[in-house]
Amino acid sequence: MLQHLQVRNLVVVEELALDLGDGMTALTGETGAGKSILVDALALALGAKADKALIRPGCDEAEVNAVFDPSRQPAARAWLEEQALAADDECILRRVLSRNGRSRAFINGRPVPQQLLRELGERLVEIHGQHEHQRLLRPAVQRELLDAWAGHAALVEEVRGYFTGWRHADRRLETLRQQAGERDQRIDYLRFQLQELEQLAADAEQLDALEREQRRLAGAEELLAATGRLLALLHEEEPAAQDLLGRAALEAERLAAETAPELAPAVELLESARIQVEEAVALVREFSGGIEPDPARLAEVDGMLGRIHDLARKHRVEPEALPALLEKLREELERLENADQELAALEQEAASAEAAYLAACARLSESRRQAARALARHLTESMQQLAMEGGRFEIEVTPLPREEGTASGLDRVGFLVATNPGQAPAPLARVASGGELSRLSLAIQVTTAGLDEVPTLVFDEVDVGIGGAVAETVGRLLHRLGESRQVFCVTHLAQVAAQANHHLRVVKERRKGTARTRILPLGREERIREIARMVGGSRITRQTLAHAEEMVGS
Repeated sequence: MLQHLQVRNLVVVEELALDLGDGMTALTGETGAGKSILVDALALALGAKADKALIRPGCDEAEVNAVFDPSRQPAARAWLEEQALAADDECILRRVLSRNGRSRAFINGRPVPQQLLRELGERLVEIHGQHEHQRLLRPAVQRELLDAWAGHAALVEEVRGYFTGWRHADRRLETLRQQAGERDQRIDYLRFQLQELEQLAADAEQLDALEREQRRLAGAEELLAATGRLLALLHEEEPAAQDLLGRAALEAERLAAETAPELAPAVELLESARIQVEEAVALVREFSGGIEPDPARLAEVDGMLGRIHDLARKHRVEPEALPALLEKLREELERLENADQELAALEQEAASAEAAYLAACARLSESRRQAARALARHLTESMQQLAMEGGRFEIEVTPLPREEGTASGLDRVGFLVATNPGQAPAPLARVASGGELSRLSLAIQVTTAGLDEVPTLVFDEVDVGIGGAVAETVGRLLHRLGESRQVFCVTHLAQVAAQANHHLRVVKERRKGTARTRILPLGREERIREIARMVGGSRITRQTLAHAEEMVGS
């Protein structure tokens, strides 16, 4: 529910702060006073398109703040929690327009994109403008209204789920059938590719081993020469390291025995070094003995690596990715070789999905036909009260061919109306005038009240073109709607305004050549005078005041 609205520097509003209640609230005022300013401000707070022309002349910014109580609005609360924007007991929407063309949006003090403001706004408020009834002419809207009134949400969702499964299976089946014509050719090609890959595909470890072997074979001559030089330094040349260490160990031993016993540890270290050199010589000899230039093997390894890299380039992958490609092609070949079994299984799956969809559609269609008769009776009764005596409302549920099925089922829903006795019902667009459409829209809104979770409804002069007893009936309908929802109605009809629980008067003042609009909450006496003005114009008499008091009642 909308609790508070604050507006600053918006068009003709300099400063405005309103506390708002539940039930029905009427907004009235002289022609041109700016009765729709509250609607415009609220629309901005709910994410409507911003225009810097809305900023009051001489000001750099305009601002709108709307405070809602989301405690009885589960859809809005869930959305706020999902977006991590929830506050304790209230929801504050703020919109700031700047002269530089920028628009900023906030939810509970946090800046958000305009789209998020719109998403939340759809869960908080519905705004019905003067031409909102034109939506009634759209078949999709008519179907949605019938489904909402009948409580078809779960059944429609079931149909949508089956439709999605059927279409998905159908697309897969069509793809498989298209592939069937090319299957044999593809199988032959896959087998050729697999033969190549099975001979050459090497994983990262195998590829690394081949590259190491290639480097070793390519450098065999240089490696033999290097190990020869190493052996010469360690053992074969004069003086070799092994011999020098032996002589040094003997000299250190003599000194330690004769004059310098402190050198005894050095003797052990030198002897150990000589033994380690002997072991190194043995290792180098063993390694050198295993080196044998092998041009044939080198050519074989070079060729193998070349073919592996050529194959990788052919398939546009890295060489180490060839084993993964091999496995992928094996799986594709197996799938194609088993395509007949897969095709049969998929045909069965698609048939089952279609059967489930058609069965759910049949249940939905039957429920729609029953609901259509009941809703049409209700709306026919409402028409009798809205200056369409003898008129009749019908809802036609026409079955669609299977191939025209949608996620909403297999029905075309059409609203038909006869506005005069003896007239054959025909589609709304052909027989209903703008005023009649407006009244029918209001009747439908009242009849379906409470079916969705949007708690606040705004009607911006939807009563244009009616008057007299019909206007009084419209007022009663809006009042009844206000028993379950918060309703704001911008109206020029006294009969409608008199039915409201609360009354706001819009006043335009001129001060120093500048226009300024204010919105004033009216007490009982002020309200009677405003109703009298709406009934009798600028000249208010005792009779018009008495009539206004009678209209307002107790």
